[in-house]
Amino acid sequence: MKGVSLAPGDYIHFKSQVPLHKIPIGTKQWRYYDFGPKVVSPLICLPGIAGTADIYYKQIMSLSMKGYRVISVDIPQVWNHQEWIQSFEKFLDVINVHHIHLYGTSLGGFLAQLFAQHRPRRVKSLILSNAFLETCSFAAAMPWAPIVGWSPSFLLKRYVLTGIRDGPQQPFIADSVDFVVSQVETLSRDDLASRLTLTVDTATVEPPLLSDSFITIMDTNDYSAIPQQLKDQLSERYPGARRAYLKTGGDFPFLSRPDEVNLHLQLHLRQVEVEAQPDLVQSIPRGGTSGSPSKENDKKKDPDDQPKDNGGIRGCKTVSLLQLFQLNSLHI
Repeated sequence: MKGVSLAPGDYIHFKSQVPLHKIPIGTKQWRYYDFGPKVVSPLICLPGIAGTADIYYKQIMSLSMKGYRVISVDIPQVWNHQEWIQSFEKFLDVINVHHIHLYGTSLGGFLAQLFAQHRPRRVKSLILSNAFLETCSFAAAMPWAPIVGWSPSFLLKRYVLTGIRDGPQQPFIADSVDFVVSQVETLSRDDLASRLTLTVDTATVEPPLLSDSFITIMDTNDYSAIPQQLKDQLSERYPGARRAYLKTGGDFPFLSRPDEVNLHLQLHLRQVEVEAQPDLVQSIPRGGTSGSPSKENDKKKDPDDQPKDNGGIRGCKTVSLLQLFQLNSLHI
């Protein structure tokens, strides 16, 4: 693994254009980006253990340009799954968001499913990438799990970093690893301890009320830190979900394969009837990025009813490249 490198140019531009929000809610500090037309039902991105709100900057830039609203959050310092559900719900209430679409990777995918299970009226669809259904396997693999909360920062960082694949890699994957490593360095001891605690706090996601046709499973076919057995369990739980496979991408395809990931996200949002509002997009002068940085909360609630099932996506569907190129040509 390389040393910490200079930030990519597109990330520097992103930071100059998209405001970072920090708000205290109770005892929790929420750090997040919220960009795109506020009238659109948002896609909320939840990172894994090593991630921050910044790791989805390529999705924020691309999808907001198409007229979608994207919210990317840091997982706050919560220490059990019930606290996560309650804290996340309070966060949504404060930013005046009622119905959501969740995109979760790794631990973020697990937490997205938990929230959908316990707050089914708020979650309209799920996109799960390199995710899992239960944490028992992680707890069994970490003998020192009971003392995670008391472990020193250097030990927690070393444990997280050793879970990221090292060695020779394709340049675009190596760059994604370097960026995530740089983000890990920004996390405090309590940030890391709380996330690892959520990972080893034994729990299993129960089947949500959400129809499989409103779920997309997006995985990479080369490798990931999540054991294949756990990914297979996820696929078996949602047999009617859409499948979106990436030939390569490693643990962080949203950084290493952003164009493919963004197209799959757009296709998912279209099929669950999220209407983009490109006419409300404000132009940003460089790199084709744009969005709506308005800080005002839109008072219009999303429709109460879940979108109608589209017969064309019922059952297990694999997205073809033809569909993706057709989608991209529509400039959604």
